[in-house]
Amino acid sequence: MAGPAINRPPTPAPASGGMAGKLAVVLLVILSALVYQHIQPPPPTICGSPNGPPVTAPRTKLKDGRHLAYKESGVPKGEAKYKIIYVHGFDSCRHDALPISPEVAQELGIHLVSFDRPGYGESDPNLARTEKSIALDIEELADNLKLGPKFHLIGFSMGGEIMWSCLKYIPHRLLGVAILGPVGNYWWSGFPANVTRDAWYQQLPQDQWAVWVSHHLPWLTYWWNTQKLFPPSSVITYNPAILSEEDAALMRKFGMRTYFPMIRQQGEYHSLHRDMIVGFGKWDWSPLDLKDPFAGGEGKVHLWHGAEDLIVPAILSRYISERLPWVVYHELPKSGHLFPVDSGNADAIVKSLLLGDDLVSSWHTHCTSPPCS
Repeated sequence: MAGPAINRPPTPAPASGGMAGKLAVVLLVILSALVYQHIQPPPPTICGSPNGPPVTAPRTKLKDGRHLAYKESGVPKGEAKYKIIYVHGFDSCRHDALPISPEVAQELGIHLVSFDRPGYGESDPNLARTEKSIALDIEELADNLKLGPKFHLIGFSMGGEIMWSCLKYIPHRLLGVAILGPVGNYWWSGFPANVTRDAWYQQLPQDQWAVWVSHHLPWLTYWWNTQKLFPPSSVITYNPAILSEEDAALMRKFGMRTYFPMIRQQGEYHSLHRDMIVGFGKWDWSPLDLKDPFAGGEGKVHLWHGAEDLIVPAILSRYISERLPWVVYHELPKSGHLFPVDSGNADAIVKSLLLGDDLVSSWHTHCTSPPCS
């Protein structure tokens, strides 16, 4: 005799192709959301905000509400014959101004202003930063500090690249410019393929990748330089392999900066990574197309580079100086990237800018185009 019937749940029907597709879409959305969260940079820790770093430097407020922190040195502004704004390089700040000796500053009557570029030190980040915006920031800084209608500029490394933007966007405010070991953008129009290729392969492979990501996949720059799967930028990690013999000696001084933690305190993305995105980004113009801003002879553009620079290859600077005959080129045969850190070099650079090369010819490592051999 058959037992009582047992009620069993119905066997689920095989998933239809439509259901499987929907499930795959859901999983893809979830995975994409997780990846998106992982590659997004954290918001900046703005100085002076609740739980943010304190404001310790004098700052000036720009028209858009951002603040720039700055530092003044040399002779008092009211007594100065020359007013110079210095633009610092990558992973640096206002304290890394060109080390002009007090004697030279006093002798020539130099008032020097250095400032934290947006996102560095105590200057507010600029979430809309471009190669143009920093030039306009510099112009507004000069106006707020009442430096007069015209002033001199000196920029080093990434700050050197910014000098080209100043020559394009605010040439009417400039009396002269010194460009020191400038970063070059490998995608600027006007470079022959062999020049960019030779410069490109002077970089370590990990730096080729970091620069490539900054240009082609800027949204991935934060993740690329913070993940642990691949080596990030060797400049960010201070890899000794990119130091020339002279740079290794100078790094003992440059690398011992007691204020180093302050440089990145608002976040690496809003300082270092934004620098890379803008510096190696897609510009709609090229310095190679610039015209002489001092065609009337009232000023000069000086371009300095160390022949042994392993961080920023000198090849691009050499070619720019060949294409722009109004640029006075100085190549230092035994120097690397950090030559401006030496106070003797700094004095020669500023004297060349303010007085002309004929008055500083006694400096034995100095030369003008063509490059020293």
